[in-house]
Amino acid sequence: MNTEWSLSGMYAGLDDPRYQEDLKQIDVLTAQLNKLVEKTGSMDQREAAVEILKTEEQMVSLLGKVGLYVGLRLAVDTANPELAAQDNLCMKKYAVMAKPLTSAKKFLAKLPEEVIAADEFLSEYSYLLAETKKEVSHLLDDEMEELISSMDMTGGSAWARLFTYLTSTVKVDYEGKTVTLSEIRNMAYSPDKTVRKTAYEAELVSYEKIQDSIAYALNNIKSQVTMLCRKRGYASPLEMTLEQSRMSKKTLEAMLEAMQEYLPKFHQYLRAKGKALGHENGLPWYDLFAPMGASDKRYSLEECRDLLIQVFSGFSEEMSGMMRRAFDESWIDFYPREGKEGGAFDAFADCLKQSRILTNYDGYFGDVDTLAHELGHAFHDRQIEYNRPLNQEYSMPVAETASTFNETHLLKAMLKESEGEEKLNLLESFLMNTTQIICDIYSRYLFETAVFEKCEDSFMMPDQLKEIMLDAQKKAYGDGLDQSCLHPYMWACKGHYYSSGLSFYNFPYAFGGLFAMGLYHMYEQEGSSFVPKYKAMLKATPTASIEEAAAMMGADLTKADFWRESLQAFAELIDEFCKICG
Repeated sequence: MNTEWSLSGMYAGLDDPRYQEDLKQIDVLTAQLNKLVEKTGSMDQREAAVEILKTEEQMVSLLGKVGLYVGLRLAVDTANPELAAQDNLCMKKYAVMAKPLTSAKKFLAKLPEEVIAADEFLSEYSYLLAETKKEVSHLLDDEMEELISSMDMTGGSAWARLFTYLTSTVKVDYEGKTVTLSEIRNMAYSPDKTVRKTAYEAELVSYEKIQDSIAYALNNIKSQVTMLCRKRGYASPLEMTLEQSRMSKKTLEAMLEAMQEYLPKFHQYLRAKGKALGHENGLPWYDLFAPMGASDKRYSLEECRDLLIQVFSGFSEEMSGMMRRAFDESWIDFYPREGKEGGAFDAFADCLKQSRILTNYDGYFGDVDTLAHELGHAFHDRQIEYNRPLNQEYSMPVAETASTFNETHLLKAMLKESEGEEKLNLLESFLMNTTQIICDIYSRYLFETAVFEKCEDSFMMPDQLKEIMLDAQKKAYGDGLDQSCLHPYMWACKGHYYSSGLSFYNFPYAFGGLFAMGLYHMYEQEGSSFVPKYKAMLKATPTASIEEAAAMMGADLTKADFWRESLQAFAELIDEFCKICG
């Protein structure tokens, strides 16, 4: 089994003639789109729309392939100047596309409904065209859109690249050795309390080396987003995010209302865990991810693969078969190393009809769970891979549904087969992850909300950012955590904050976790008949609002009761955990 992903199916390297030819073809297509939008006035409206969308399909597919190849290579070699230059080149090509794409959207937004309905090709894009009408109301003139896209390369996106570079290359001093930030953060899951505490302390110290630069990155990204929101006529960055997410504010408010009601239940879990680990004043941060029960088991890659295939074959042979392929066909880059990004992600490689997954595998069950999560994303990819190219992008909240559903299935399946110390370990692991998507995600939502408010009239240096983060953690975790031992630098290690095009990438995790639990309850009731409906819903996510996709499963997300039912399922598991802990 290869431990690094293979990208040879895309290109053999940056000097591959196919790569160079594709770069040139992107320019040809951009020029072609430019000419098209200039002559739409003299063309038949339907024919012009079809030609524009087919040109956009080619552009998106080709630049997606080139950009993905460069992005994946850069993710595991962040200090490579040649790759950084190619990444910048791709961004320039995106920027040049901005003007004709803006003009095209403005033309497409004027298409009459009857023209769309009368054409089979256009009908496939009926939802996209409806969303385009909404988006156009927030677009500026074509020249300004091109300028914004160009300026972002040396603005928000440049600050984001700086964040990634600093966090992937910072040297962490640990017991006389130098390790990466990913390695030191992995130690939070160690069964050894001394290792966890020492690693936590070393991690906090390491941020002091890069905190000023990262604070500048955060301030400038959020200020840019706020400025553009105002120019585009959005009431706030949150309103813009909700529209981008195809999610109503009623749904977000209903979910947050239910989460706030159930926070005390998660605080109860944290106190019980803290007491079991010998802490009387709540759980200190360094023990937040401490394993419990029979926790010393580590899984080789082969054991991880076999476990996942076994567990998910009971859900869907399609799912387990895809997992086998992922391991056997080099979809996954497993181990941490210098210059590699931290965390984990899944990337849809449409050009291969495959996915590519990055992890920083350390062998503990949490890493197996992470792979199940990312392979859930890959399963979602499989459901939309034969959608038309412009119908393959789904919104942030539903993006975390299939992944979290997989985590739920893995842990529930293993709980049924376990007892004693092993069951305690699995139950606690499940609740630990759930507490992250409830308490920690809520703290991140509060933090980002506060940062957006403050960046309007102030520049936040590291001490102020740490204070905002600690305040958010205290509100979200309450007396579940030891208030004197929190994590003031959580803003400095989460890439979700550092995007000029994607704000509030926090509540989607809570959405995904709670929606997935609701779906899983349906699966437990319906069995195998659930799977085709689930796949159809995933396939529809790029061409429906969040509420419409959920309605396909019979769920009303605008009512707090739906979210309460999911949270109650977690509350029952917390009661079981507390009973075991005594």
